[in-house]
Amino acid sequence: MTLMELSVEYRAHARSLDLRIYQLECWLERTEDPDARNQLQERIKLLATMLREARELAVLTERYYDRGYRRNAKYTI
Repeated sequence: MTLMELSVEYRAHARSLDLRIYQLECWLERTEDPDARNQLQERIKLLATMLREARELAVLTERYYDRGYRRNAKYTI
């Protein structure tokens, strides 16, 4: 599998995470139980982190061989 193919997989994974977050947020709006709300909020927070990482990895694997692409350019001396 090439890095470009891997980036497509990461983007598909990000889309599924985004959909699941949307579903949980809709469920959160309809839930009144404080314990259930806390659990949903924690789950959404975890999935949001996973979503951000999947998107970052998609860009990284997409542009890995691009000349001049420097992911951490702001940290170079």
